[in-house]
Amino acid sequence: MAVTDFFVGELATELLKQLILVGKRHSLCKPSAQQLIATIKELQPIIEEIKYTGVELPQTRQRQLDDFSRTLVSASELADKVLHSSKWNVYKNLRFARKMENIQKSLAQFLNGPIQAHILADVHHVRVGIDQLSEKICDMRIEARTDGWLGEAMERRQVEAVNEVVMMEVETGGSLVSLVGSGMVLAKKKVKEMIIVREDLKVVGICGIGGTGKTTLATEISRDPEIRREFKNRVFFITVSQSPDVEQLKQSLRVQMTGNSMVPPPWMAQSDWLIREKTLVILDDVWSLSVLEQLVFHFPGCKTLAVSRFKFPVFNYTYELDLLRDDEAISLFCYYAFGQKSIPLLADKKLVEQVVKECKGLPLALKVIGASLRDQPQMFWISARNRLSRGESICESHETNLLDRMAVSIAYLQEKVRECFLDLASFPEDKKIPLDVLINMWVEIHDLDEEEAFAILIELSDKNLINLVKDARAGDKYSSYFEICVTEHDVLRDMALHLSNRGSLTERRRLLMPRREEVLPKEWKRNMEKSFQAQIVSIHTGEMKEGDWLPMDFPKAEVLILNFSSSEYYLPSFINRMPKLRALVLINYGNSSTVLHNLSVFASMTNLRSLWFEKVIVPSILPTTVPLHNLHKISLVLCEFSNSLHGSMLDIPPILPRLLELTIDHCINLTALPSSICKINSLKSLSITNCHDLHELPADLGKLNSLQILRFCACPALAQLPQSISGLEKLNYLDISQCLKLRCLPEEMGGLIRLEKLDMRECSQVRNLPRSVAKLRWLNRVICDEEAAWLWREYENLMPELCIEVAEECFNLDWLVE
Repeated sequence: MAVTDFFVGELATELLKQLILVGKRHSLCKPSAQQLIATIKELQPIIEEIKYTGVELPQTRQRQLDDFSRTLVSASELADKVLHSSKWNVYKNLRFARKMENIQKSLAQFLNGPIQAHILADVHHVRVGIDQLSEKICDMRIEARTDGWLGEAMERRQVEAVNEVVMMEVETGGSLVSLVGSGMVLAKKKVKEMIIVREDLKVVGICGIGGTGKTTLATEISRDPEIRREFKNRVFFITVSQSPDVEQLKQSLRVQMTGNSMVPPPWMAQSDWLIREKTLVILDDVWSLSVLEQLVFHFPGCKTLAVSRFKFPVFNYTYELDLLRDDEAISLFCYYAFGQKSIPLLADKKLVEQVVKECKGLPLALKVIGASLRDQPQMFWISARNRLSRGESICESHETNLLDRMAVSIAYLQEKVRECFLDLASFPEDKKIPLDVLINMWVEIHDLDEEEAFAILIELSDKNLINLVKDARAGDKYSSYFEICVTEHDVLRDMALHLSNRGSLTERRRLLMPRREEVLPKEWKRNMEKSFQAQIVSIHTGEMKEGDWLPMDFPKAEVLILNFSSSEYYLPSFINRMPKLRALVLINYGNSSTVLHNLSVFASMTNLRSLWFEKVIVPSILPTTVPLHNLHKISLVLCEFSNSLHGSMLDIPPILPRLLELTIDHCINLTALPSSICKINSLKSLSITNCHDLHELPADLGKLNSLQILRFCACPALAQLPQSISGLEKLNYLDISQCLKLRCLPEEMGGLIRLEKLDMRECSQVRNLPRSVAKLRWLNRVICDEEAAWLWREYENLMPELCIEVAEECFNLDWLVE
């Protein structure tokens, strides 16, 4: 054993202690510190194993371990600096947080680079050893009786050895499959064989109860290199869900398969679009035979893999996913509860096994409940075990039984955190939830500030109750929440629905429609004579006309979420009977933008604080002469604009006297901003992003004297910024990234005396900087391309705090797939 091995082990232990203190004392550094803690906790058992094996490492590996040791030394020194700095020094702590992120990246590169190569080499050595062992076993079996105990023992040991090799091979690929053992590997192998080898099987099914890993298996197959080669990357993954819009799904598949977004003529509608290439369509979360039949295509070379909780007669072959074996269940549970794949020596083995037994071999239950028990005291575990055991045989339905068991995972959350989790049931299944919508909702109904709401989100993510879909830019204090989305496993959403729907319909805190329906639920109609006490009302329908709504009364409703799929939509008149309404969310999941009717209801929204429009045709934004004094946020996403936005048609300031944030993202037909926007003196954040037709900005933009954040990101037609922008003396952040036609910065840009961050990546036409930038004394971070970086380096001596970051190109439209 080399001295470095021992040194690294001791250093990792001390660093872990420092980082835990950092996480407790410095909130800005907490996320980075927690990431480093998680990484080092995973590394510690490996380091200890190296220390005590007594094996001398090869020279190459020893040198890499030395480099790793130096990285840990840097991390330790940085942690020490953080601990000795004032937690009120926000600027310095932000810099420390960024340095921690860089160290985390260095560790990740080491683990994902050289370490993976070493693992592959070790797997090769193990495989050779297994082959030699197999030869010896074969020789011994000649002498052993077939039915004797020796033969049985050798057979059993051979199977165990092969499973160990399979597990090691899967782990080197970094796949989630490794956590559930060789059973999932064999399942993947079998399904692949049915898809690739069996030409006669056109529709293959994966079936199993909720939470068994069906979607995980289908996702692994969709990413498998052999599958990709076989179908020449023509592998299309679609989530169907319980209440799908079949025509929209067919249109989405058609666009992906043909690359043509035009609607086919009627005579071609049934021709499967004349495709003749080998294609694999994966349909996840299928609930209905009639829906499945409409989504199965019959052109030559097309195969369908359908994932469902049910067997359907159209399946030529069905693979049923079993529950995990005891050893696999232990391994998966321990990974999320302890960060390793076995029960720790100091843990109560019997108690752990009892909790695992109550999870009944369900991967999702093991994952979520394991994460909820991580770092909890023994009494907490005992209480959880008792709750789980009491949940057995509560009812005859497996689904309800599973949901009751899963409820243990949130039983010990703080009340506000638990309520925030239950709020997620307000959104449609299998859809990405914009984080901005969640944050707005939580701030309004739970009396949180935005930082607290975001911390709750991170806690739910850490406990595997939600998944974060994060944009590459998101993460610093100037990031917009709309850059991040939230997804939730359908079983966890079902659990939130199951818990929210307890009690009397009219007394529930949340009035929710579990799935899309054409009309409002009959149960609501039977109770419409009573007042509904719901704080959140969520409705999911198709097209709604005036006569489709019920005359309902909502005296306590603060959040209204309207999910729909239609080209026209009539806003419900019962909004007039929502005196406390504070957040309104309209999301259209249809193929085209919708026209809104009954806009007069806005006159009654005197307490409205946030408004979210998605995929609608924006009318004369608020057709009311009643000022909305409390409206602080407006978000327009994937919307179309009529002429109503242009200045002469609408005098915005009298109607929106206290608007703080205006966000316009991925909107069509927005060619110019109206000059009336410049009269909203209260505006602090203006974000115009991904608007490809925008080419003109108002000349008076500099009159927004309260503005702190200004974004014109990914507006490729924008050729110049108004010179008046230099008058924005309170501006902290300016984002002009991906403005491909932008030729120069304003000459008097030095007037932005409080500018701290400038993002100008992919502004390739900007080839000179105005001399006034030397006056930007507060500027500490510029993100740009390599060519622009050389321009800024000329001013580094005048701006000692300036950090120039050369950005990588990032084009990511995955979130638009839905």
